[in-house]
Parts: sequence; structure tokens; C-alpha cells
Amino acid sequence: MESLSSSTSLSRYNQSFSELNPKSRRYIFRNPSRVVPNFVKLHQDPLKTKYLPPRLCVASANGDGFRKSHKGVVEGDGVIIVDHGSRRKESNLMLNEFVVMFKEKTKYPIVEPAHMELAEPSIKDAFDSCVQQGAKRVIVSPFFLFPGRHWNQDIPSLTTEAAKDHPGITYLVTAPLGLHEKLVDVVNERISYCLSHVAGEEDECSVCAGTGKCRLYN
Repeated sequence: MESLSSSTSLSRYNQSFSELNPKSRRYIFRNPSRVVPNFVKLHQDPLKTKYLPPRLCVASANGDGFRKSHKGVVEGDGVIIVDHGSRRKESNLMLNEFVVMFKEKTKYPIVEPAHMELAEPSIKDAFDSCVQQGAKRVIVSPFFLFPGRHWNQDIPSLTTEAAKDHPGITYLVTAPLGLHEKLVDVVNERISYCLSHVAGEEDECSVCAGTGKCRLYN
């Protein structure tokens, strides 16, 4: 069998990969029996594909342990969407708007916003609110793109402190958004809208309304 290190094999491999249908290209097999989800895989050169570590979330029993469930959020769960937090009031209010959208879309009964720092409500405030509404398990979802110190250290630490006031309540800090094909559509839609705005075809969006930032510079 010809070595993949040769230029001929590399060209042949890349051509075969590009000819796969879109659904097949979403997955790369680690072995014949397992498929890696497209939000875990790092889309790089097919021959140099790397993977995020398998430990993508931080969990704690904080009491009786997790209930086994494979159905996602269930009755008795509370969800906290946490961002970094800003000194700019308008930025913080946008998280509130997102949480309203998220709650309406998912129909989850307990969803709270939180800011890691610089603004309120804090993670502790949101955790307390979830428990007061009847949550027995709290799921903290970082509204961050990629893993870093805030996800690895700060948010878990703040969540652990918040949970100390509620013995018996389990909690989970999920992975950040990471790489997902739907984010490609979101970024592309944002670019397209801004280009339409500077062309005079669309009004300013809610993100930059009144700032004058969305314009062409010389």
C-alpha cells in the first residue's frame, strides 16, 4: 500500500475526502465502531485532525450523586447561562434577551442569566434563584466560544462556592460552545447582514444600533 506521506497519496486522500457528501464529511472515524460528533472534532487538515480532550465538562455530586438520564434537561433541572460580564450595561442586557429566547425555544421552566464578574446577577445569585424555584440539579452553561481559564478554573470555582449553600443539590458545568457547524451559519449571517447595512440595504442591528461602529473605514 502506498504511503500517505507521499504527495500522490496525499492528493488522492484529499480528493476522496472532498468528494464525500456533506453528511459524511461531518464525521471522521477514530475507529470502525465509533463516530466523533461534529461539535467535538477540530476541522483541520484531514491527515492532521486533532480532538479536544474527552473530559469536556466539570461535574459534582454535592450530595446524593447525579440521576442517570440520557434525555438531557429533565424536570427538576435548572439552567444557568453564564457569560463574562461587562461594565457596559447594554452588553449585559443582551444576555437577558438571549436567556428569554433560550427559555421560549427550549420550554425549560428554570433558566437564569449570570455574569462571571463585573455585573449582576452573579453565578451565586443565579444558583440561589434556581434552587428557590425548585431545581434539584443545576446546569451551568458557559456562554463562551472556546475553553480557557474562565471555563477551566473561574466558573467551576464560583459554582462550587455557590453550591456550598445548597447541600444535596447536584450541579454540572458544561463545555463551552466550541466548534460546531451551526456557528459557521451564524458567523456568515452576521457578516452578510453587516455588509448589507454598509451598502444601505439594511438598518443597524440591535447589537450595534446607535454606536456607528458598523461602517466601512478608509
